[in-house]
Amino acid sequence: MADDRDHTGELGAGDSASADVVDARPDRSSFVSSVFRKKNKNGSTRSVRIPRDRVPTYQYNMNFEKVGKCIIINNKNFDKVTGMCVRNGTDKDAEALFKCFRSLGFDVTVYNDCSCAKMQDLLKRASEEDHSNSACFACILLSHGEENLIYGKDGVTPIKELTAHFRGDRCKTLLEKPKLFFIQACRGTELDDGIQADSGPINDTDASPRHKIPVEADFLFAYSTVPGYYSWRNPGKGSWFVQALCSILDEHGKDLEIMQILTRVNDRVARHFESQSEDPRFNEKKQIPCVVSMLTKELYFSK
Repeated sequence: MADDRDHTGELGAGDSASADVVDARPDRSSFVSSVFRKKNKNGSTRSVRIPRDRVPTYQYNMNFEKVGKCIIINNKNFDKVTGMCVRNGTDKDAEALFKCFRSLGFDVTVYNDCSCAKMQDLLKRASEEDHSNSACFACILLSHGEENLIYGKDGVTPIKELTAHFRGDRCKTLLEKPKLFFIQACRGTELDDGIQADSGPINDTDASPRHKIPVEADFLFAYSTVPGYYSWRNPGKGSWFVQALCSILDEHGKDLEIMQILTRVNDRVARHFESQSEDPRFNEKKQIPCVVSMLTKELYFSK
């Protein structure tokens, strides 16, 4: 793997506001609403008819006192031992995200330069809070990364260990509510050269049967890039992903469904951004975000 500190110089990133850089290590849906089939005493299965008043709607209920908490972890500076460079431009991301999510009604808090232990503690404590009066929860991670890993200022921690605090069996007051994670970080060291496209138009049992919910249900992960690839950031403007996300949320955050929003984010990043670097190896590269959804209903931020 190549050294990222060398990349920074080669890319012309440094403190330049025009060059694009990457967040990498330097050296290199359907909702289970009820039990539709139930075992008889003899072990066979039979259909369970759900009473009409228990049939779920296919939108998350946002009619709560609060939209919810949004935690932004903004890691810009890293301990020397990590070998990671300063993430110039990330403060612009954090500022834009703070304004954007606050305008959607979230209670937003930004934490800067967190260690791995601090990130774990912040999210564990958040998961232990009472979210009964909240419609959802959001967390945004801005840092260097590798596949399945995110950097604290002092090293790496698995993303799954951070998000697992909010599983349905651990955070009961967010059960059946959306848990949203937005992750701006590299997921590898591959580069996307892009490909030229032709221009053209785009074109009868118990009245209240008990039901289980998968513990991993109702999560959404919006990654800035696909597995294995670099994620680009401009020191003067912020990361491509966050620029696009905030732009689309500002335009349509209260009228489009979350997957419609993120599809438009994908399109904007894919079509409107291309890297500019003095090093030809890193020049004219592309990026596509990646959405992994375990949401079980449609999510609109308006009530």
